[in-house]
Amino acid sequence: MELTEYMKAHTLLKKYDIKSIESKYVESAKEAIVFSNHRPIVLKVISQKALHKSKNKLVELNLSEPKEIENAFDQLQKRAQQFKPYKILAQKMVKNGIEIIIGGKTDQQFGKMILIGLGGIYVETFKDFALRLCPITEYDAESMLQQLKSRPVIAPNEQTSKNIKELLLKVSKMFYDNEISELDLNPVIIHDNTYDAVDLRLIK
Repeated sequence: MELTEYMKAHTLLKKYDIKSIESKYVESAKEAIVFSNHRPIVLKVISQKALHKSKNKLVELNLSEPKEIENAFDQLQKRAQQFKPYKILAQKMVKNGIEIIIGGKTDQQFGKMILIGLGGIYVETFKDFALRLCPITEYDAESMLQQLKSRPVIAPNEQTSKNIKELLLKVSKMFYDNEISELDLNPVIIHDNTYDAVDLRLIK
């Protein structure tokens, strides 16, 4: 995704009141250290040419000490030279949580559809996901959660279940309202009875 598209994506999340993890583009290690404020952060390279960040070692996790942030920033700059133009994004890190995926795709026959499943490698490994036609209703959101074998892990209590259903409704509306053919919120991290969307990918 182009840098401008990446920023537009996160502006869209705010418009639909979808919580995303605190993030900031940083132009120096010093900026990243100030952003961290002694709390763990993630640094990642954002570039249209770098689709597989982990594979290309363009993500550094769990950084909090100034020296390790400085070293990580320098390493990312070196690795990112082949992916110009690029920017480095700093994000606050959530250490403990469950990853889910919420996606949207356009079916040629039925139109826009929304998906929820256990995130990370598990959505492919266990094929545990639910799919509905957009725009969904509250009943649809509830039935999608009920369909997941992983519901006890993803939504272990009433508040988390409510948050996820509200999120599903917001993403469904965002997808339906806009000229987007495909989207991926992956991962969304469920933690402390709330959630944070970490990455959003859009295809128009």
